[in-house]
Amino acid sequence: MSETPSDTPSETTGGTPSTLDELARRAGKWLSLSAAAPERHTAAVVADRFDRITWRDTYEQSTALRELAEELNERDYPTHHHTTDLLTDVFLAAYKVNPRLREHAEMDPSRLVNHQVITSLVESPEFAELRRETAGDPYAAAMAVLAQATALRRMLEATRGAQDKAEQAKQSQQNAERAATAVAEALQQAADEPDEPDEPDEPDKTAEPDRTDEDGAVPPPAAAEAVQHTIEAAEASEAAAQQAAQAAAQALAAAAPGIRIAARNAVAKAAEGARAEAALMRAWGVGPGELERMPFDQRARLAERLRTSRLAEWAELIGRFRQMADGERARKVENATGELVGVTLGNDLSRVIPSELANLGLPALRAVFAARYAAGELMLYDSQGEQTTGRGAIIACVDTSHSMYEAGPGGITREAWAKACALALLDQARHAGRDFVGILFSAADKLKVFRFPADGPADVAHVLDFAETFLGGGTSYQRPLSAAGALLEEEFNDAARMRGDIVMLTDDDCGVTEEWMRGWNDAKHRLGFRVFGVAIGAPRVAETDSVLDALCDNLRAIENLTDVHAAADLFRVI
Repeated sequence: MSETPSDTPSETTGGTPSTLDELARRAGKWLSLSAAAPERHTAAVVADRFDRITWRDTYEQSTALRELAEELNERDYPTHHHTTDLLTDVFLAAYKVNPRLREHAEMDPSRLVNHQVITSLVESPEFAELRRETAGDPYAAAMAVLAQATALRRMLEATRGAQDKAEQAKQSQQNAERAATAVAEALQQAADEPDEPDEPDEPDKTAEPDRTDEDGAVPPPAAAEAVQHTIEAAEASEAAAQQAAQAAAQALAAAAPGIRIAARNAVAKAAEGARAEAALMRAWGVGPGELERMPFDQRARLAERLRTSRLAEWAELIGRFRQMADGERARKVENATGELVGVTLGNDLSRVIPSELANLGLPALRAVFAARYAAGELMLYDSQGEQTTGRGAIIACVDTSHSMYEAGPGGITREAWAKACALALLDQARHAGRDFVGILFSAADKLKVFRFPADGPADVAHVLDFAETFLGGGTSYQRPLSAAGALLEEEFNDAARMRGDIVMLTDDDCGVTEEWMRGWNDAKHRLGFRVFGVAIGAPRVAETDSVLDALCDNLRAIENLTDVHAAADLFRVI
């Protein structure tokens, strides 16, 4: 019996296809895979060129970021080459204004753990709070990455198994893609090598008709068999890839709850650190513009200095002083001299209300007007406000003798209160366009002067040096006040400015010579400066018979060091 087409080996019977058309149909799936393999991404956060430039610049500037990446890549996780991509994603998620994550299917299989970590970070309730401090600020975003370093280590360790399976899934996927390419190449080779039949014998009328023209060209048997083998290899690779992907997905699903918990804790810690650093900078008067211009490492050193030195203990007090001083400056504007706030009685004819002036137009009432004027009972417009009289430099003389290191209520030292007040006076000078000088004094042989001209920015490092310096020793009034008078004399000679203000912040009383006192009074009269005294934690120093009282035009005692408003009037008149 002759062989029929249904008995011919084909893809339906598992044999080797006999024509190119049949081979192409069998290989069609692999041809499409090799021609249009989907793009896989290693970054979970969608970023443009400028975002990547920002990350690269920040990474190059930050020694700590580079050390963290090296540690994760080479020491603890030598097989996890994805960790630098993870740090990039954590940075961009914090830095970008509206971070967008790629879909799970778009990710390279080896980066699915990264995608899960970033998704958990972004979806945590604390993430929005963190981004209020980090969005648009490369430094703050980098600090957020470093703040989460410990949690990232734990997450990487906890997902080591899932990551290994993800790497296997990637390898299996690559094998499947290579197998698909091999199918396309084998089919192309089969098409390029058509069969060359021998000389035909006498046709056999009983034989099956030749179907070459109907079903396509017949490739050489070896080429057809090669195509068949590559197809079988591709099928095996696809099955292995699916199995590896399923195993990776199961491992990642098992690790996901732990990742979410660790991510939430990491974001909360980073947000707390970002808020604390921002508050610290604000307390010390470091504005956002100044921070943006500051080199990365310099900003990091500044933050470390503020966090770790004794200045960190003063930040809250300094912040309250600055807030109080801002409020007092606002009062000066709100209740400026000449603002009408009501009606009062008196005899100031420049403020008489119209109804009183109308009495002068009636002869019978003029005597009444005169009597009320003599008695000071005319109705007048009442105005409120205080006028700043100082024009020269503001000079804060801060006592740094041993006794100033003593702590009062709330654990606040006298030194801390005095320097917080002095820094608020520095702000006062900046707002008024006046020079500021900080003079630290103790014994007669110990004095240090810090100058902050009005025509230049107040260098942060210089401000911190002023705040941190503590001389120790006894107390001498003559030398700091003489230095202050000399500076005001110099300002008068150079710029013809008078009416400076000196503020003495001390907790002690000491004597001065009569000769020095005469010279001091002459300088005050000639230069027109005022002297304000603040006796900190020592009420007896503010007594009327003290030397400090004799030196000052205005003296007040501060007993409660937690109350910054006790010095509020200084910021209304200076």
